[in-house]
Amino acid sequence: MSKRIAIITCAKIRDIHCMACMKCFKASEKKDGEFARYDDDVRVVAMFGCGDCPGLVMPKAQLVMEMADYLDVDIDAIHLGTCMVKANQTAACPINLEKISQMLQNKFGKPVVIGTHNY
Repeated sequence: MSKRIAIITCAKIRDIHCMACMKCFKASEKKDGEFARYDDDVRVVAMFGCGDCPGLVMPKAQLVMEMADYLDVDIDAIHLGTCMVKANQTAACPINLEKISQMLQNKFGKPVVIGTHNY
């Protein structure tokens, strides 16, 4: 059984720093970084941007969860991509990662992990 993961990415940094999100896909496949926490295999089933600054994370996440339900795709956990962490640390991203993590967890009842990889 695989852990099905949705990754939220930074709309600004993703295609500048992490071309094609290949780092997240590699880390999930090899269970590196924050994916090492899972005993099961990891499968990325959704990846979507934060909504750009100042961020529309919650409505975008709602749409993704509705689509996942419609397509009968279970999501076991949500990760805030390393690109979001880097945007917070280096690009004055206005999103409070701890707060948005808690909001996502409360709304969708899924564990939320800050980060994806260490590359």
